Amino acid sequence: MIIYVILQSLNNLIFKMNYIQQIVNKSIEIKKLILCDENLIGGVETVVDMITSALRSGNKVFFCGNGGSAADAQHIASELSGRFYADRPPFDAEALHCNTSYLTAVANDYGFEAVYSRLLRASAKKGDVLVGLSTSGNSKNVVNAFEAAREMGVKTVAMTGAVGGKLKPLSDVLLAVPSEDTPRIQECHILMGHIICEIVEKNMIS
Repeated sequence: MIIYVILQSLNNLIFKMNYIQQIVNKSIEIKKLILCDENLIGGVETVVDMITSALRSGNKVFFCGNGGSAADAQHIASELSGRFYADRPPFDAEALHCNTSYLTAVANDYGFEAVYSRLLRASAKKGDVLVGLSTSGNSKNVVNAFEAAREMGVKTVAMTGAVGGKLKPLSDVLLAVPSEDTPRIQECHILMGHIICEIVEKNMIS
C-alpha cells in the first residue's frame, strides 16, 4: 500500500512537471514564430519610431485594454511614465482605465463601450498615439476608441492575437501575435511592450 501511494505521488509529480514544461514550450514556440516574422518585427520597429516621434514632439501615448490586457496596458504605460532601465525624465504615457470613478460613472451613464472613446476625446490631440490591447481584436470599447482616434488624427497601434479582429482595419500598425491562445498572446504582448519601452527609452536619452 505504501509503495502504491509513493508510486502514485511520483506519477502525479511527473505529470505536473511535464504539463508545466508543455506550457513553457508553447510560449517559447510562439515567441520563435515572432522571431522569424519579419513583418511583425518590422511592425515593432515602426511602433518604436512612432512613439519616439510623438514624445519628441510633445505628444502623449495612451493605452487601453480589458481584464488582463488592461493590466498589461497599465504595465507598459508605467514603464514609460516611470522608468525602464535608465534614470531619466518621465515620458507622457497613460492607461485610460485608471480613474475608477470616471470608469464606473461613464459605464453607468453611457455604457461600458464608451469608457475609452469618451476619455480619449477629452484628453487626446492630433499626433498622440493610442495603443489598444485586445487578444480577440474585437473589444467594443477598444474598437470605439480606435474609431474616435482616427477621427481626431491620433495614431493607432493594435496588439492582438492572430486574426486582428475589428481593430485590424482601424490600426496604423497591427502587432498580431500568431496565436489564438489568450494567455500566450498576453505573454507576447508584454514581451513586445518591453521591447518597445526599452528602445524608446534609448532613443529619447541618446
